[in-house]
Amino acid sequence: METDRLSDREWTVLDALWALPEGGTLGELTDALFPRTGWSRNTVLTYLTRMEAKGLVAIRREAAPRRYQAALSREDWAAGERRSLLRRAYQGSAGKLVAAFLREEAITPQERDELRRLLDEMEV
Repeated sequence: METDRLSDREWTVLDALWALPEGGTLGELTDALFPRTGWSRNTVLTYLTRMEAKGLVAIRREAAPRRYQAALSREDWAAGERRSLLRRAYQGSAGKLVAAFLREEAITPQERDELRRLLDEMEV
């Protein structure tokens, strides 16, 4: 699944939806988003409607009141982002990606051991 880049606001909405496994009503989402965003009910509804058109949000219209859910899981979205980053920035090379992160960010001895274990399992 190829994902488009999410705006910060779309990420905020999806983050709130992912926190509600069964989805949420407009009121529940407005309440969840208000402390972070200050958005009104109308603003939340506008984002939900636009995000549905983009395939990011599913609306269960048969429910009363309507329920809104993320159309993709956090894991699926993250996997698409990783593939996109790998393709665009590292010419599809996972090794180049990992090397770049390791050069720029320190890892703990435990993380290093886990990385070695994963590489051994892959027979790399």
